[in-house]
Amino acid sequence: MSVPSLLHPFAKPTRPSFTPIVRGRGALLWDAAGRELVDGMASLWYCAVGHGRVEIADAVHAQMAEIEAYSCFEPFTTPIAETLADRLCAMTPIPDARVFFTCSGSEAIDTAMKLARTSHLLAGHPERQLIITRVRGYHGTNYGGTSAQGIAPNRDGWGELLSGVIQVPSDDVEGLANIMKDRGAEVAAVITEPVQGAGGVWPPVDGYLESVRKLCDQHGAFLIYDEVITGFGRTGSMFGADTFGVVPDMTTFAKAVTSGYQPLGGVFLGAKARAGLEANPDFFLRHGFTYSGHASACAAAMVNIDIIENEGLVERASYVGARLADGLRSLAKDGQIDHVRGIGAIWGVQLNPGVNAMAVRDAMYDNDGVIVRALNDSLVFCPPLVTTDDQIDRIVDAVASATR
Repeated sequence: MSVPSLLHPFAKPTRPSFTPIVRGRGALLWDAAGRELVDGMASLWYCAVGHGRVEIADAVHAQMAEIEAYSCFEPFTTPIAETLADRLCAMTPIPDARVFFTCSGSEAIDTAMKLARTSHLLAGHPERQLIITRVRGYHGTNYGGTSAQGIAPNRDGWGELLSGVIQVPSDDVEGLANIMKDRGAEVAAVITEPVQGAGGVWPPVDGYLESVRKLCDQHGAFLIYDEVITGFGRTGSMFGADTFGVVPDMTTFAKAVTSGYQPLGGVFLGAKARAGLEANPDFFLRHGFTYSGHASACAAAMVNIDIIENEGLVERASYVGARLADGLRSLAKDGQIDHVRGIGAIWGVQLNPGVNAMAVRDAMYDNDGVIVRALNDSLVFCPPLVTTDDQIDRIVDAVASATR
């Protein structure tokens, strides 16, 4: 059997063919045959400002014409990386923040884990190595993030993973409190998504994030938010931390910081998380990536954030999400849908037992040209924040047709 030269991520290696996407404008896509599609997933959670934004392409071109990129390893930097860092640190709810740039969310998670451990070490607490994450949490696919996975199949088959990483049940504050009681002096950090995304779109139960924050404070652990999906407007605020009013010590981000126009991620670190790193002026941080602070990626982020702010897309997330959620809830009485959950412009539909989510996803694509994701027994939706009313209604109609 012939297979393509490209070994695709999250796919069967033996799959013989894939659907080529060749063009995009706003929330619409076109395949190689010219068929129009509605992008109900912002590609992979990231295209907040929509496809085909020429102003971002122009900014990247202009930056490349000056200097496409240059290493930010000591002693060098680029003005655009410094400017973006200043802008982002002014946006995060973490006070007195600094930012470390990566190239992806997976790298951001591994960076946050490393920095949490070494910061405690440098502060005189080498025993603080334990990382706690939640069941259903998705934290990328590098070795650290794979070890931190709360989605068990994503951890299987890779051999020995990182030690000192454990999961607790997703909404079980008591379980986390018991671990803290028994092993609190060992804990470097607790990592959680404000809204669990790839686990099926699960907002936190009332009071959960507040309780985790309190436990971290009581036991001297850092609270790390994985905002790779929720950052830059998706929850109806610039960050999930703003939406829920609970501020972490560190935040990872990627995806919508550039809306996917260039690969960029990073980690915000507050003063407490940085204290160990900055205590000794002779300490040399031996961590980084070739493309940390990549100038052209930073240029894309600057214009992408301009669009988010100038077009009111943070506020629009609540409107897009409300129209989508109302439509999806209207279908719940029809028998194949158990319930709808979400916040802002990120939503999930829980299907009833026996309903094949992959089959529903495929029917929506085949019959109505609507792209969503199927995760276990759920459908998940993360449309671009520029999605029109008609396009939102088309997504809902496709769900209705596929679940009759």
